[in-house]
Amino acid sequence: MSGGLNLIVAVDQAWSIGKDGRLLVRIPADQQLFMQETIGKTVIMGRKTLESLPGGLPLAKRENIVLSRDENFQVKGAKTVHSVEEALEQVKDKNPEDVFVIGRESIYRQFLPYCRTAHVTWIDYRYDADTRFPNLEEEPGWRLAEESDEQTYFDLCYYFRRYERIS
Repeated sequence: MSGGLNLIVAVDQAWSIGKDGRLLVRIPADQQLFMQETIGKTVIMGRKTLESLPGGLPLAKRENIVLSRDENFQVKGAKTVHSVEEALEQVKDKNPEDVFVIGRESIYRQFLPYCRTAHVTWIDYRYDADTRFPNLEEEPGWRLAEESDEQTYFDLCYYFRRYERIS
């Protein structure tokens, strides 16, 4: 499974992803892309990401895998795992292109070595934030493979980028 998964994330100029357990901004086109990419697929997330979802419930129309250190944590509608290795075991027979890592910071960092493609919404603004994503522009072994034209949401400019692992 090494190097085959996807991840999907929205970052600002500093590669920040959130503040106080929330996304930095909600851009409808980004949310639409997230849905298009992940519906009918498997998503891997941490417990805090699950708790930040509406009602703290797993995402509909997806297989949800939730990573938690709490051995007693369970949630209806999701598989709970307690290690990266256990999560990888759950998806080993799936097409890696159908598996998306969706966060938070520590989950992204733990799974980055197992990802081949990163779908990044890059927001041309710097927010006050407390959680970050590794800067793939500086991360060895990653390259920008594709970038959309400039997109706008009110006065905010952003780009849809796809990074690929090259090593």
